[in-house]
Amino acid sequence: MTAHYDHVGVINGQIHNGADDDGSGTVSVIAMADAFMKAKKAGKGPRRSIVFMTVSGEEKGLLGSQYYTDHPIYPLAQTVTDLNIDMIGRIDDDHKTDTNYVYIIGDDKLSSDLRPISEAANKHTGLNLDYKYNDPNDPNRFYYRSDHYMFAQHKIPIIFYFNGVHEDYHRPGDKPEKIHYNLLAKRAKLVFYTAWEVANRKDRLKVDRNEK
Repeated sequence: MTAHYDHVGVINGQIHNGADDDGSGTVSVIAMADAFMKAKKAGKGPRRSIVFMTVSGEEKGLLGSQYYTDHPIYPLAQTVTDLNIDMIGRIDDDHKTDTNYVYIIGDDKLSSDLRPISEAANKHTGLNLDYKYNDPNDPNRFYYRSDHYMFAQHKIPIIFYFNGVHEDYHRPGDKPEKIHYNLLAKRAKLVFYTAWEVANRKDRLKVDRNEK
C-alpha cells in the first residue's frame, strides 16, 4: 500500500503544502496500518504480509517507488498487488454535484481478479467508482504518473485511487482546511476493504491481462 509524502516544495517564496497531493494518501496509509495492527492484536491478522509504504520523490519522477522496486523488502515475484493512494481528499470540477465518488485507475490492466474484488469491497462504502481515467486513450495518462506504475512495470496488479485534479493542484492553495475529511475517510475505507480481501484470500491474484 503506497502513497507519496513529497510535494513540490517552495516556489517563488510560496509554500506548497500538498494537503491533498499527497497528504491525503499518506495519512490514509498510516490509518490503515493502524487498523491492520489492531486486527492483528485481536487475533485477526492478515494471511499475507503487507508493506505500508510512504515514498518520496514521486514529484521528481517516481523515484521512491522505483528505488523500492529495485530494492524490494520482499521479492517482487511474491508481491501480489500495489494499492496506491494519490489524492483522495478533494473534489474535482466534474463532480461538484456528485461528490460521492473516487476514480479507479489500472484495476483491470494486469489481472481479471482485481476489479471484481474492488467492486465487492465497495459494497461497504457505496462510492461511485469512476473509470474515466482508466481509458487507455486518456490524454492525461494518469495511469503512468504515480507510484503504482513502478509496480505495474513488473507485472504486479495495481489500483490507483484518485480524486482528480482541482484548482489547487500543485498550487499554494492545496491546504488542510480544504480537505473533505469525511469523504477522504470513506475513500480510504474502500482501499482498506480491498486490501483486506487481497491479503486474506486463499489464492493470489491472477496475472492474466496485459492492457494499456
